[in-house]
Amino acid sequence: MIARLRPLSVLCLAGLLSACAGQQTSGLGELPGKPQASAEQLLLQAQQGKPEQAALLRLSAADQALSQRNLAQAQQILDLIRLDELLPAQQIFASTLTAELALARNKPKAALHALQHPSFARLGELPVGQQVRSQLARANALQADQQPLAAARERVFIAPLLEGQASANNHEAIWTLVAGLPSSQLSSAGTPGDDLAGWLELSRLARGSATPAQQVASIAEWQARNPQHPAARQLPQSLVKLQEIATRPLTRIALLLPEQGQLASVGKALRDGFVAAHYQSGDSALNISLHDSSKLTDLDAFYRQAQADGVQLVVGPLEKPLVSQLSQRQQLPIPTLALNYNEGRAEAPAQLFQFGLAAEDEAREVAQRAWEDGMRRAVALVPSGEWGNRVLAAFRKDWEARGGTLIATEHVDQPVRLAQQIADLLKLRDSEARAKRLQSALGSAVEAQPARRQDIDFVFLAATPAQARQIKPTLAFQYAGDLPIYATSHLFTGSSDPSQDLDLDGIRFCETPWLLDSSDPLRNQVIGEWPAAGGSLGRLYAMGADAYRLAPRLSQLQALPSTRLDGLTGSLSLAPGQRIVRRLPWAEYRNGQVQRLESTAQ
Repeated sequence: MIARLRPLSVLCLAGLLSACAGQQTSGLGELPGKPQASAEQLLLQAQQGKPEQAALLRLSAADQALSQRNLAQAQQILDLIRLDELLPAQQIFASTLTAELALARNKPKAALHALQHPSFARLGELPVGQQVRSQLARANALQADQQPLAAARERVFIAPLLEGQASANNHEAIWTLVAGLPSSQLSSAGTPGDDLAGWLELSRLARGSATPAQQVASIAEWQARNPQHPAARQLPQSLVKLQEIATRPLTRIALLLPEQGQLASVGKALRDGFVAAHYQSGDSALNISLHDSSKLTDLDAFYRQAQADGVQLVVGPLEKPLVSQLSQRQQLPIPTLALNYNEGRAEAPAQLFQFGLAAEDEAREVAQRAWEDGMRRAVALVPSGEWGNRVLAAFRKDWEARGGTLIATEHVDQPVRLAQQIADLLKLRDSEARAKRLQSALGSAVEAQPARRQDIDFVFLAATPAQARQIKPTLAFQYAGDLPIYATSHLFTGSSDPSQDLDLDGIRFCETPWLLDSSDPLRNQVIGEWPAAGGSLGRLYAMGADAYRLAPRLSQLQALPSTRLDGLTGSLSLAPGQRIVRRLPWAEYRNGQVQRLESTAQ
């Protein structure tokens, strides 16, 4: 029986190899093809073939297993292949497969490592299909590794090789990457005149503070200057949506803020920032009516009157009880941008957007920055009370979702307990106890310096300026002066005082662009009118200005959630639940002065 099957096996092997054979280039070797046989059949035939034939069959089997999401089988097959015994074309194919498998397992650094094999120096000699596959793997790995600019550059490079739907998908992927870049990279990257520089300029125009109509006009001018650019020939879908929104401009807004009571000063700062942004925009067609929410007794009556007046958008209220009432409605008669967050009900009517200076945004910002900086193990110092609990919960959730570990936490309250709390956090007493046990065992004095635990990468700090000025020196006193500290903006008063802030040196913190960028024209205009806006109160003026800038863009953010708007409180986008979330720039104390840091995105 076996003797009879041998000729059939040889014929099957010949047929499989024929199916596997790809294009061949002198000195490069063949690429595996796409045979109809199963991975198991290919592996069986590989056992009977010559080494080079067996390698082609195994590569085809691994490719098939990966396409079927059988990651374990794909890895087992790749483990059978010795990369150094393959010809260059097969080395490129195998390394690309390894990278794709690593990406499927959420290991972008391993993917990038696989794509650095020396054989890729000859990728340009291979068929276009393999070039595209390898370069798309690299683009995806760069994006997964938080290198959006490098990923965009890779996709721009391969764009001319693509056709049909693959080209359209790549086009939108480039836009998604450049639209999410930090503003600082939109002007400092790219070579003038090349396609990437054009994409970056278009992103600057799309996220500016102008009205949709003004933006559409600027984009049209850009298209006229760059008629051959891929994005000029086919605008990304979000910009097409922006053109549609521009045809339906806002003409009436009701601004609903408190003019009396405990929140009157907050309401005034928000209102002044909102109105200042309106005057700067030069939009004479927009009418803004002012309403006192502190006198509001009937929300339904307010909305009925607003409808009768032709109001298209309500901005406000600020008070949490009123925001809570709105969030409990099934729907609202007029779209509303509340200037606070409802912390209760997760579901809110589709017409309700929520925007505020949430400390939780900053806690998540710390988690992202620390992770991008290579930190993995954290301890936390936060204030006692409900606010500290919320900030800690937001940090913990985001940090652990990324794969980080929160080793220990302490709630700071009374200054007299601070030294003991930090000692507990760092387990200094354990070090002292070990020294005492050693001294007791030896029966003589032992010179020993207390040592902190060594499994901490950084400290997450949410504290007032007074607390922070105590915490940093105490950490140094407790043998932890070398620990990096990442903080929320609450330690910054809005201005630097080297005589007091030297104790804060080395602390990194996130902050609003309003307080870090002294060149913004609107900021300087507002400070000239209201000097208090130059300090910590400036965050509220910035929020008011951003509420104005958000108003005409809510439909765009809702239709295309990947859209970002560069604001004075941060880079703004829409999260699930219709919540506006902020990405903030970073700064660091150096010699008692605040120095802005560059973004970590690449």
